[in-house]
Amino acid sequence: MPEGDTLFRTAAGLRPYLVGRTVSAARANGPGPVPQVARIVGHEIAAVEALGKNLLIRFDNGLEIRTHLRMNGSWHRYRPGERWRRPPSRARLVIEVPGAVAVCFDAPVVELLEQRAEGLHPSLGALGPDLLSPEFDAAEAVRRLRDPGRAETDIGEALLDQRALAGIGNVYRNEVLWLERVSPFRPVAALDDATLDRLVTTARRLLLANAVPGRGHERVTTAGDRAAAGPLYVYGRTGRPCRRCRTPIASARHGRDGPRTTYWCPTCQDDRP
Repeated sequence: MPEGDTLFRTAAGLRPYLVGRTVSAARANGPGPVPQVARIVGHEIAAVEALGKNLLIRFDNGLEIRTHLRMNGSWHRYRPGERWRRPPSRARLVIEVPGAVAVCFDAPVVELLEQRAEGLHPSLGALGPDLLSPEFDAAEAVRRLRDPGRAETDIGEALLDQRALAGIGNVYRNEVLWLERVSPFRPVAALDDATLDRLVTTARRLLLANAVPGRGHERVTTAGDRAAAGPLYVYGRTGRPCRRCRTPIASARHGRDGPRTTYWCPTCQDDRP
């Protein structure tokens, strides 16, 4: 699943070709509910922004489009008349402006909503602090992780909860926990605030390093960034030696809601207090 840094780069790549231009044509396809995108035709695109794992396109008439790519979705940009790299049947949304065509393929979530209702949206309104936002509030992220409802939740699962902090996915949560030598199976209540703060700080550092090339030297590869520089520490390395202590990396399906594969070093990330 594309993580926050991938969406950040996607928004940055689309922005110069869409913002300030008027939509000349738009169409959406199923499966699932099809938004009435004819309502954006003739209106200027005011902003293209990433919010956690969501990409938002805002228009001057107060509407916005939200896409969530989940596992297989992606945004492409083409010149008018250029051949698409994927079949048109897989296009969930097409937005045409003078000089460019933006196509969203395979996204399971494509919504049209009013910008003023964003705070009431069941997903957008509940998001925690965005790790890539210039206004990111680390103290608020720690406070949300400390919510009593997460006290007995394993930290490996809590870090994926977008209501606590937005933008981190399965690759980063595994890498961050290894870097900070924290077991993914420790409950949040067993970790002190200093440890939670380190996890949040490291997650933001890694996302920023991948979102803004040249911003930092420490980069990891994500599903949406196969060409990124820098090795993965534990993700996808089951049975291979830990880069610190040479212990074979372990993995297991983990999580109550939609379990995902967790990778960890049994030596470096001992789950004992």
